[in-house]
Amino acid sequence: MYQPGGRRARAAREPHRRPAYDGTHPLRDRPRRSRRRRCVAARASRRGACAPASTAGHDRRCQRARAAGVDEGAGRRARCARAADERRRAPQADHRSGGAAERRRHGGRLIVTRDTIAAIATPLGQGGIAIVRVSGPEACAIVARLLERDRPLRPRHVYVSKLRDHPGGSAIDEVLVFTMRAPHSYTGEDTAEIQCHGGSVVSGRVLQAVIEAGARPAAPGEFTRRAFANGRLDLAQAGAVADLIAARSDAAQRLAWSQLEGHLSTRVETLRESVVAARALCEAAIDFADEDLPELENTRLAQEIARVRDAVAALAATFARTRVRYEGARAVLVGRPNVGKSSMLNALAGRERAIVTPVAGTTRDVLEAAITVCGVPVIVADTAGLCETDDLVERAGVERTRAALADAGCALAVFDGSAALDAADRAVAAAVRGRPFVAIVNKRDLPAVTATEDVVALLGDAPIVELSALRGDGLGALEAAIARVLLAGGEGDDAEVGIFRERHRDAVRRAAENLARAAQTLDAGAPLELVASDLAAAADALGTITGVVTSEDVLDRVFAEFCIGK
Repeated sequence: MYQPGGRRARAAREPHRRPAYDGTHPLRDRPRRSRRRRCVAARASRRGACAPASTAGHDRRCQRARAAGVDEGAGRRARCARAADERRRAPQADHRSGGAAERRRHGGRLIVTRDTIAAIATPLGQGGIAIVRVSGPEACAIVARLLERDRPLRPRHVYVSKLRDHPGGSAIDEVLVFTMRAPHSYTGEDTAEIQCHGGSVVSGRVLQAVIEAGARPAAPGEFTRRAFANGRLDLAQAGAVADLIAARSDAAQRLAWSQLEGHLSTRVETLRESVVAARALCEAAIDFADEDLPELENTRLAQEIARVRDAVAALAATFARTRVRYEGARAVLVGRPNVGKSSMLNALAGRERAIVTPVAGTTRDVLEAAITVCGVPVIVADTAGLCETDDLVERAGVERTRAALADAGCALAVFDGSAALDAADRAVAAAVRGRPFVAIVNKRDLPAVTATEDVVALLGDAPIVELSALRGDGLGALEAAIARVLLAGGEGDDAEVGIFRERHRDAVRRAAENLARAAQTLDAGAPLELVASDLAAAADALGTITGVVTSEDVLDRVFAEFCIGK
């Protein structure tokens, strides 16, 4: 319907509506600020470090400077000039390539990488498909040239095309290609992935074509290292990528995935921030000793240090059981000859792994079987019976038993419930005493001769399980007892945030030592500068876990564990 007044009148009646800002584009649809806010922000950015402090402490410093004949303004202007000079000399990252610059400082200098890398991301050998990953500022252009496309590849679109060994050359394979633009990729850089037919020949030729077109072969772990350098992952998450790939059980996969999601990083960063806050209390008391600030109470600082120290100790205590949940453990069956160790190995494994005969001394070597106990992978070893013998072969088997027992995380001391305890049983008890073990009273399908109380009197307070390896009775109770011993009494819950890498354990241990030193220094009445120094060392130790504080040597050790293509 016609409305009088023309466009201007209609515009007045229907004001223009901007779409709501959703943060999807970094340049368009940004929220507008008022003219006053823009002017204030511009003045603040121009002042930078030159903005004078308006606190009472600043006024008193100016008064003291004037009384001493010192030009306070000259000192402030000199500081501003130094800050401007540092900003001028600081190298800038190339944001146009969307992450080609590493944008991370190591040793006070900015490391910038501008090359493009490529590698085969799938295992070598025959298979349905193989994936060649390319990352870097020229990744999309290199792949587009090999596909002989006139138009650039659109991000997050899949293309089916023949890939050639060089522009204008012969076709290698018909491939699927998709690209991701920085920073929305795994590495934070422009990334292209080529899916070709499996087999080392086809994937090798595709990789060679990409390299000849301008990329270089990637080093082990270089893709994940670039993801860390570009802020896509922290160092704990980057290490979890390798742990996820190397996981051999469901429990290990859940642990690695939890760290990759950032649960460990969040816990460590919370601890580090608490240490930094305690250090800030010390620094404030040192720097503003002559200001009108509340006096720092040593009791309050001591309580804060003790609280953080307990939290760090709790994180350190998770190492043993979390490592067992990730890597698994070894359990060794020990006992005198003919107590049913081989039958027990077969019952736990669910198959005939060891030869079982009524003849004592049948087992002469160490036999192993892999089982899963409450989600934890366990290698159970059957060994020769512990006894005194003149037989050379049997004596060699006994020596191997003692060696296997020394390397085990848990000993399974087996006793014959249908026979009385003798000197050989007392030797078994002496061999397992002082190490984690579970006592097993076997052959409960026969008339009982040895009671549980007799084993308790021999071993003391220890977990004891009664079972029949022949019928399988009591195996569930045995597995639960093994899990409790291996997990050091912990629940072994997947929701627990723990550490299992030795690098993390050493960092937490250093943090705990520095916190303990800070507490001792504070109790001794030493200057707060020493306390602040110990707290700074503790914060730095925790920072090495997530990469907040790191060095090139640490990064090299972390990423050396990766395979090529990840």
